[in-house]
Formats: sequence, structure tokens, C-alpha cells
Amino acid sequence: MVPILLSATLVLLGTAGGPTPKALRAAPSQAIVVGDRVYVVDAGNGVGRQMRLASLPFDNLRHVFLTHHHSDHAADLVTLPLLAWAAGLESKVTLHGPSPIKRAVKAGLRAAAFDIDTRVVDEGRADLRDLIEVHEFHGDGIVLKDDRVTVTAARVDHPPIREAYAYRFDAKDFSVVISGDTAPSANLVRLARNADVLVHEVLILDDDGIVATLGKPKGHPLVEHVLRSHTRLKDVGRIAAEAGVKTLVLSHFVPGDASFDREGVLAEVRKSFTGNVIVGEDLMTLELPRAASASDP
Repeated sequence: MVPILLSATLVLLGTAGGPTPKALRAAPSQAIVVGDRVYVVDAGNGVGRQMRLASLPFDNLRHVFLTHHHSDHAADLVTLPLLAWAAGLESKVTLHGPSPIKRAVKAGLRAAAFDIDTRVVDEGRADLRDLIEVHEFHGDGIVLKDDRVTVTAARVDHPPIREAYAYRFDAKDFSVVISGDTAPSANLVRLARNADVLVHEVLILDDDGIVATLGKPKGHPLVEHVLRSHTRLKDVGRIAAEAGVKTLVLSHFVPGDASFDREGVLAEVRKSFTGNVIVGEDLMTLELPRAASASDP
């Protein structure tokens, strides 16, 4: 039996953080592509168009993983498979995530019922509702294991939301961790131990910059939420170093439309992390070590 080596890539579909539409960056989403199979983490608004711009075939979409139910991550949770279905998807898609994902998907499909029913009759399509499966999980652990990857979820710190998770993708030849939204988290460090790539969110401005950008005083609930539930730039490198990852990719920039000194950001991270650092951009593609899959005789 000869192992088949599959190409594997990480695609940053959207790198902004926060619920408002941004001019310069798309809403949060990542795709891990192994051979002809597409795994998406988070489905912010516009993720379908970002997949099209990245030339990712919609009919190869198999799994969507939701880190948590903030709208910038979940706005297109149902819209993504709906649009993929309109573009030719005929295979099942599993939507994984914490509570209340079952309720959210049920409501989203109910809202789209007129369109689905019309296209089933008028265009001869299979019923989308028969193609979508929902996997709602509770707590840390393996959420998917197939012939390409094993995906493990770990709860992170994103108050006031308790059901917020990071994901780790392990294949034979690579490991990738997506932090989701989180303040510094020991559980994330454990999940990311010795990973090839860690995609981590970052609070890109200091406290005064956040206050100025949001136009709210220190102590305002929105300001306090942003400051307590995200990871400051000065901490990201330390987290990557503690986890022992090889490459740190900065993404989910908060605020998502803030301008910043790229070299200054890299210099700050490198104070505590000596590995490879990448400042993420929309549609950036990173090649991963080739993944061994099923074998031919």
C-alpha cells in the first residue's frame, strides 16, 4: 500500500474582528484545505464571496466549525451552506459548534425555507435541509476524526460568553490551531502545544487607542468588553512561545479596521517569540506540510 500525499493549505478568508462591516478586511474566517476537502472555521458575513475569491470550490465544503456565537463569527453559519448549495454543493455538510448551534441552524433554515422550497421545485435540487447535519458539543475534546484530520476543541476565555472554543487540526504531517476570540488562555496554550501554526487573534491598539477608536470612555461596557475578552499585542508572542509553536499568524485584528505599524507589531511580538511571525491578510494562503491520507494498492 502506497500512501497518497495530499496538498494542504491554510487560507485566511477574513482577518477583521468585530461585528461592524470593515472597508479593509473581511469578517473572521479560515479554511483548511486538505486535498479536495475544505474545512472552514467561523462563518463571518461575506465568507461565501471570500471563498470564491480564494478559488475554493463550494462543492468541496464538508465541515464548518464555529468558535462561538458572536455575529462576526456566526452571521453566515447557514448562509454559507445555502450559497454553496446554490453553487452546486450536493454532498453533506456538518456544522460543528457549541450551544445554541442547533437552535441557530434550525432558525436559519426556517428563514431560508421559501428560497429552498422554490429552488427544489424550480431547479431540481436536492433539499438543502437533507444535506446539513449539526454537531453540537459541550466541553473540550475531539469533535471530528476522519481520514484526513482530527479536530479537537478547547474552551477559551471570552467573557461573557462561556461557550467559546479554539480548534486544533492534526494531520499526519501538520498541526494548525485557530484561537477564536480569547483573552490569554492557559487552555489554549495546552491545545496549541508544539503546533506547526497558531492563528491567534490580537488586540492591535493599546488601551488609549481602543478608547479613541470606539469613541467611548474607559469604563464604558463596550470598552471594558474589548479590553477583557481579547489578547493584547504584548501577550501574543509570549503565548506562542509558551505553546512552543513554530509559526504564529496574527489575525482577527481588534479593532478590525485599525491602521498599525506592521514593523512595530513584528518587533513587539519578537520580544518574546523567536519563531516565524506572519501578519495575516485577507486571502493569504500558507502551504502546510503534505498530508498522508488513504493509500492505494
